[in-house]
Amino acid sequence: MSRVLAIVAALFMAGAGWAQEFSALARLDAEKSSLQSGWRGAVMLEVSLSQGVPWRVFHLDTPRRLVVDFREVDWGAARPEDFGSVDGVSAIRFGGYRPGWSRMVLDLDVPLALDSAEMEVPEGTGAATLRISLAPTTAEGFAANAGAPHDPRWDLPQPEEVGQTGEAKPDWAPTVVVIDPGHGGIDPGAERDGTQEKDLMLSFARELRDTLRRAGGFDVFLTREEDTFVSLERRVAIAHQKGADVFISLHADSLSQGHAHGAAVYTLSAEASDAASALLAQRHNRADILSGVDLSGADDEVTDVLLDLARLETDPRTQALADIMVKSLRDSTGSVNKKPRREGGFSVLKAADVPSILIELGFMSSERDLNNLQDAGWRASMSAGIRDGLQAWVIEDKAARALVRQ
Repeated sequence: MSRVLAIVAALFMAGAGWAQEFSALARLDAEKSSLQSGWRGAVMLEVSLSQGVPWRVFHLDTPRRLVVDFREVDWGAARPEDFGSVDGVSAIRFGGYRPGWSRMVLDLDVPLALDSAEMEVPEGTGAATLRISLAPTTAEGFAANAGAPHDPRWDLPQPEEVGQTGEAKPDWAPTVVVIDPGHGGIDPGAERDGTQEKDLMLSFARELRDTLRRAGGFDVFLTREEDTFVSLERRVAIAHQKGADVFISLHADSLSQGHAHGAAVYTLSAEASDAASALLAQRHNRADILSGVDLSGADDEVTDVLLDLARLETDPRTQALADIMVKSLRDSTGSVNKKPRREGGFSVLKAADVPSILIELGFMSSERDLNNLQDAGWRASMSAGIRDGLQAWVIEDKAARALVRQ
């Protein structure tokens, strides 16, 4: 194992120089890339690239994963199934992780330790092949060697301090709206017939931003501007950094059971309003873990108490926002779920001082909803509905807060 780690460390330390030498994206050659079974349960991963790039590899436990970071890979139209399947690896996914960086994650059914890792860059070809070999090990051995290395050249930046002025915003100030296109990068969200939720939500978020800006009275920001991964914690931090008055997360999930269709508006609750809401919240929150993000910085008991106090003011405003939004969406499109107001434990809604809602625009498992999401006219109507809902809520919220001050 020490020989392997030495190889990986040497390549990683060379990364800063490579970043200057290789300035363009490396393109994946899917036809020459593969997952293969080896002797006695071993697994080999080959990633063929158009050029060499800095990279690193490490393991994470609970659940077991192999993580490979690159700077940077254009995955093109490649799909996980292009790599094939082998015993011991339940899934493979890849995509943008943060601007300038890409990530590949292999979900491991069994403990497979890193046996060797090497990027071969033959002279004169310009191409490169990353070869990683995994060998069976014990669960204890895997856990002992798991964990993400820390290096400022690769890791996400630390959350910024969020200052508080203590000054109330004047009534004439624009309403700051942070729109959160769900998923992104390595986390595609729901998929159907080659269409991915992350792409639909980013496109709709841009259209909604334009609609709100044209309406006037709104300053609008997106949690991601491109196909990159943004952790749930980071999405909430962006809302604070932008001084958000309202946070709207956009999704279009897929249910394997039942025939759910139509838009629904979710608010935060420790107990889900129904089984479907609990399942969706679990899937959304788990995406962070599966993409290699460590969520160990959870709230402690004291912090939970302080957050609950902050929510005493925010929760009624959030409930009012959700109720108004449901009515507005019904009026604008008619495409609402038979139970359009729901609750769930969505981590992305946990900004205690910012009214936050999650809008499921529809369900990709519904052919009708998927057609709506791909129809420009329907999306324009949905954007208008969200705009009208926000405008109505802003008026009601300002009136209610003025009464409280009196």
